[in-house]
Amino acid sequence: MSLASPKGSPRMAAFPRSLSSIAASLAVLAMFLIFASWLLVSYPIGSTVRGYFYSVDRKIVLPASGFNQSAVNDVDFVDKNSSSGSNLKAPVLSSNSSIVLDDSENAQVSITSSVAKDSLPSESNVELPTSSKDSLVDSKSKEMPEKPVELPEPSLRSAENAVDTSSSASGKASEINSVDSGCDLYHGNWFYDPQGPLYTNNSCPVLTQMQNCQGNGRPDKEYENWRWKPSQCDLPRFDAKKFLELMRGKTLAFIGDSVARNQMESMLCLLWQVEVPKNRGNRKMQRWHFRSTSVMIVRIWSSWLVHQSSEKFGFAPGGVTKLHLDAPDNSFMEFIPNFDVIVISSGHWFAKRSVYILNNEIVGGQLWWPDRSRPMKINNIDAFGISVETSLSAILTHPNYTGLTILRSFSPDHYEGGAWNTGGSCTGKVKPLATGELVANGFTNIMHKKQVMGFKRAVKKATNKSKLRLMDITELFGYRHDGHPGPYRNPDPNKITKRGPDGKPPPQDCLHWCMPGPVDTWNELVLEIIRREFEGDQNFSSED
Repeated sequence: MSLASPKGSPRMAAFPRSLSSIAASLAVLAMFLIFASWLLVSYPIGSTVRGYFYSVDRKIVLPASGFNQSAVNDVDFVDKNSSSGSNLKAPVLSSNSSIVLDDSENAQVSITSSVAKDSLPSESNVELPTSSKDSLVDSKSKEMPEKPVELPEPSLRSAENAVDTSSSASGKASEINSVDSGCDLYHGNWFYDPQGPLYTNNSCPVLTQMQNCQGNGRPDKEYENWRWKPSQCDLPRFDAKKFLELMRGKTLAFIGDSVARNQMESMLCLLWQVEVPKNRGNRKMQRWHFRSTSVMIVRIWSSWLVHQSSEKFGFAPGGVTKLHLDAPDNSFMEFIPNFDVIVISSGHWFAKRSVYILNNEIVGGQLWWPDRSRPMKINNIDAFGISVETSLSAILTHPNYTGLTILRSFSPDHYEGGAWNTGGSCTGKVKPLATGELVANGFTNIMHKKQVMGFKRAVKKATNKSKLRLMDITELFGYRHDGHPGPYRNPDPNKITKRGPDGKPPPQDCLHWCMPGPVDTWNELVLEIIRREFEGDQNFSSED
């Protein structure tokens, strides 16, 4: 008997159908494996894999006109005693000194190219946040506690009463949509976030060299990981796509001095990670265009925010800077109608040599007064307050401006043990100060007070429909003495980075901020303020 089935029998037909089923199953399995592999490589492990294989020695090609490569000129720096705060009128920095408050046109830009460098050691249109300014105490402890760094709120808290939120803060920080948008953003604590920054000094080609701390050889990196956590809500990590969508078709302008430039570059670095902008700037205005959403990021240099001239005026000779305290700086005022959001800041240049003119009369000066027998009517602290009032009033009364203005409060420096030229130093600071360690800085405190007074006075003069918000970072950034370049201000491998045998500290910058670093928090706050405004959540405390 033959074992073969007759031709056309069911048994013969079943065998090909089994082959087809097996082939189909294999195809489905292959598709599943391909999809799973794609998922694995794409997110979240994929970012690490791609970075490892594709980021090494990767170069970013920039427009030829995109950067000013000229060296930074040394200019005047703030002289004040951070310990006592008693020296409010600082001498001007000599032209050959090494610390700078740099000019916008002379800021050297670092274009980094290799990851290898990373291994180098209406009545309701005004918001004035509640803030406690009398809560600073002398330093007693030098060790960083395990609990997060917590700021007094609203009055001085003892270490025993501080709430430990370190176990939950990191987890909350990753929940981008978990935000109580009505909370006070300016009281809380700094916590360590192991996720680290959203960019590196090698993934952003617009860093000014002086703020490129890792590229300049700074050996520690923990200062990049500390993030701000408000007490009653979360401040999300910066979401570049969210920002660009909120600002679609709009322009954000940073107006101020080199610290304002520091913030603008931080914003560009954060946005650069999702889209490379096109440089459309000129000498009057730096402009970066994000094509996908037609968002423009602008920076205008205005060191004093008021009109300045160098011509002879009364008994003040030519060549000395004259500040007309009652006239805003037209270098930014002429562009105001083109802006939707303005982040404005200043202050440190009021330590420079200058003459103060008010109501067409010379009323004072800084490091300049020809007749010491006659008292000045206005010193540099008062002049700063008047300049804030003048500039903000001009914005709030401009007939063609309806945007949102954010006044970023005075940025503290951290020259400890003296001023920049009397042994002050931030060398070796690697962690935020803990509660109880903060030393009151008299100059910072009074500059902040005058700034808030100018803010309030400007509010009373408002006539247009624009909105004004105070982004009060002064107190919470007093704790970040670790976030400055210190001696790591340039890539010179032979630079001095430690104290000498005589105990003298090396030349250093304890005013500007490393990038990435604490300065990125400023733009997280800017994004949250913009989100509250543009998404219609208006739960703010107001100041008439």
